[in-house]
Amino acid sequence: MKKRVTKAIFPVAGLGTRFLPATKSIPKEIMTLVDRPLIQYAIDEARAAGIREFIFVTSRGKSALEDYFDHSPELESELRKKGKTDLLETLKSTNMESGAIAYIRQHRALGLGHAVWCARRLLSNEPFAVILPDDVIAADTPCLQQMVEAYAEIGGNMVAAMEVPESKTNAYGILDIKEDMGSVVSVKGMVEKPSAGSAPSNLAVIGRYILSPQVMTNLSKIKTGAGGELQLTDAIAREIETSDNVYGFRFRGQRFDCGSKAGFLQATVAFGLARDDLREEFTDFLTDLMSVRNAAQ
Repeated sequence: MKKRVTKAIFPVAGLGTRFLPATKSIPKEIMTLVDRPLIQYAIDEARAAGIREFIFVTSRGKSALEDYFDHSPELESELRKKGKTDLLETLKSTNMESGAIAYIRQHRALGLGHAVWCARRLLSNEPFAVILPDDVIAADTPCLQQMVEAYAEIGGNMVAAMEVPESKTNAYGILDIKEDMGSVVSVKGMVEKPSAGSAPSNLAVIGRYILSPQVMTNLSKIKTGAGGELQLTDAIAREIETSDNVYGFRFRGQRFDCGSKAGFLQATVAFGLARDDLREEFTDFLTDLMSVRNAAQ
């Protein structure tokens, strides 16, 4: 019987240097997409997928991230006095029950695999999810929920994947497909950022994973790879070699790379236009802006 996925690791130790100077004092994960921090989108997605235990791998300077999930009695009291029940409900979604969230420090930046490995003592012999908050996914059914439902059928190890233009395959980890079964593909290899023209497919791995406990064991055994870092893809690749149980999952939705400035801006526009309370005013602004720009050209 397959075990349920109830724990998720959130690697959030990065310095966010691409967003300096903003990230000099504010963790990148607290930066707001419309009116919610990036980390809130990740948490909401995890909750929808049935995650009950949330493990954050952090680093020095991330105290604001930890405080975000704490209760704020003074703010709640003030909102209650003023009868702002809608904002009170919004605030509740940011609170975590005692014991549901844990923080682990990654003292040195040694890669995604190392960040995941840092959480090993909080995992027993059970599958776990990994969510990279930089990847924000707009979907009717949250991406991780889609994956959990597929995982219940096939088990093994699963990575979220999307098709990318051949010209951009050198920016991703690319799957070498053994068998294409539609939304799920079995994987015979993974190539990290292949050189132009050498990618085995155009199916790229993005920041959602469901992994078996054996992957954590692999991380404890493998040596550092590219850049002197411990690579999560290397640990997953070992499962392909030994167990042949790695799958790619074509999720339904649109992924935004909010780790880049352009991706963050694109997500802001998309999520802003998706809001009933913002759509009309925002659309008018964008229309006027484009008219002015076109006239100037």
